[in-house]
This record gives sequence, C-alpha cells and structure tokens, in this order.
Amino acid sequence: MDLFEQLEHSVCQRLKAVLKMVVGVARVTLILHASNSLKDKRQVLKSVIEKVKNKFNVSVAEVGGNDVWQRAEIGITAVGNDRAFVNSVLDKVLNFIEGLHLAEVTDSEIEIVNF
Repeated sequence: MDLFEQLEHSVCQRLKAVLKMVVGVARVTLILHASNSLKDKRQVLKSVIEKVKNKFNVSVAEVGGNDVWQRAEIGITAVGNDRAFVNSVLDKVLNFIEGLHLAEVTDSEIEIVNF
C-alpha cells in the first residue's frame, strides 16, 4: 500500500468514526383483552402511541394485526450516534408500554443497525 492509499484509508476510517449513525427498531406485539371491536382497539392504540411519542423522541406506528381487534403490532424507531443510547431508549419505551397496563406485551424484539 503506497502513501496515498494509506492516507485515503486513514481518512475513510476517521470519517466513518465521525459520521456514525445508529438506527434502532423495535417490534412489539400487544394483546388488548378488553377490546371488543376495532373501535376499542384504535382507542387503546392511539393512547399508547401518543403517550410514547410525548415521552420519548421516537417514531411509532401500527405495523401489523390491523384488522384483528384483540391483537396489535407496533413498530418503534430511534436514531442516534451511540449504539448504547439507542438501545437504552428502546428498552425504556418497552418498559413504559408495559407500565401503562393498557395492553399486555406478549412479544418484543429489538434490532440495532450501524450505518
């Protein structure tokens, strides 16, 4: 490797360290025991989503189970430049949703991706 290639490699490594982006994605499956209609489900989901958005700087949307009135899946995303911070935010969101006691969390998964 000549001097130019070494310099180019060094610059690329420094840029990667500076321009790091971390995206965290969580999928949460909820059971809404008290829901007897899609209208009931929408009211509970709207409440959960709004409370999460108001407390945390994340994006939240219903991503599955749209036509099933006692089950819902929501997707949550957080973006930052520190993997531990993004993971911590998503963990706190999951704990917050469980603490609301508006729906039972039956499954959740988190994936963190570095760009």
